[in-house]
Amino acid sequence: MTNLKSSRAILPVMSGFFIMGFVDIVGVATNYVKADFTGMDDKVAGLISLSCFLWFLILSIPTGMLMNRIGRKKTVILSFIVTALAMVIPLIKYSFPAVLVAFTMLGIGNTILQVAQNPLVSSVVSKEKLTGTLTLGQFVKAISSFLGPILTAAFAGGILGWKMIFPVYAVVTLLTMGWLALSPIEEQLVERSEITFARTFSLLKDKYIVLFFIGILVLVGVDVGMGVTFPKLLQERCSLPLEKAGMGNSVYFLARTIGAFLGGIILLRYSAPKFFTGSVILALASLLGLIFARNLTLILVLVALFGLGYSNLFSIVFSTSMLRVPEKTNEVSALLIVGVCGGGVITPLLGIITDTFGKQAPAIIALAAVWLFMVLLIPFIGKVKTSDTL
Repeated sequence: MTNLKSSRAILPVMSGFFIMGFVDIVGVATNYVKADFTGMDDKVAGLISLSCFLWFLILSIPTGMLMNRIGRKKTVILSFIVTALAMVIPLIKYSFPAVLVAFTMLGIGNTILQVAQNPLVSSVVSKEKLTGTLTLGQFVKAISSFLGPILTAAFAGGILGWKMIFPVYAVVTLLTMGWLALSPIEEQLVERSEITFARTFSLLKDKYIVLFFIGILVLVGVDVGMGVTFPKLLQERCSLPLEKAGMGNSVYFLARTIGAFLGGIILLRYSAPKFFTGSVILALASLLGLIFARNLTLILVLVALFGLGYSNLFSIVFSTSMLRVPEKTNEVSALLIVGVCGGGVITPLLGIITDTFGKQAPAIIALAAVWLFMVLLIPFIGKVKTSDTL
């Protein structure tokens, strides 16, 4: 009966990754908002990403505390409520402050979701299947991310314009919340002591956890940075209008979708370290190519290759961290999700670089330089065993 209940719970639990992908709209939305408000420069537009991702720094550990009290499922449902409310704000009033509030709430909802979602998955699958399942979850998230730029471009000519994406996201979030609420889930109570800041930060005594935390910071920072920079790169080098340049992000997310699907299958059967190594090197080579590429086709191919390389790295780092300290899964999840604030740190810096040089090549160079940390992380991924503890 328990296995039957777990099987019935997998699909609604995995649907949470689709809602998680809504945060990736911040990249293309930043460019649309900048176009809507005349005179806005890249530094100011970068505040949208900061308002969204700052909350991963502030709320991740408190969310872990809350999750230990009310459970993983209820915490995920709470994230859906906050996300749905965020989507309503730009429809009530469309101004730059309202946009900042909306993306602040989206960031809060996504923080809560990302802290609770991965541990919730571990409640319905075995630890042997965890890495592959989390990778398939990233496949679901990538589908959501892929659809975002397409929908915003499709809505651009309508009554609400690109902002039609907000009510669509709100409805999908509420439907997913109802599905999960009605699903039977027996949570694994592996962490019986209260989560505290001290208990969570004590994980940083382990150099592996420190490195994996920085890895998450880099991964999310580069991902969001690509989402903001790539459309501007297409506008600059290929003279594309914003609607078509924003669609370019869908090439990136499509490649991530394909990569996550294939990676999920591969990682259910094979170990992660070699796969991680090849993915990191492929992504780095693609970033270096983007510094010099001028042809539209070549640029799209390179960004697709970067998407393929990137697609499975987050889930590998995340699952490896949970396997490193399996008895502190909630604390590990809370700590690592703090690293998602990298999306709010790197993007404003890229805005400063772009405003300073007036071109996108220096921004791509900065992303490649940051990505070098992932190369340094390669030997540590292969050394973690399921039995390792602090």
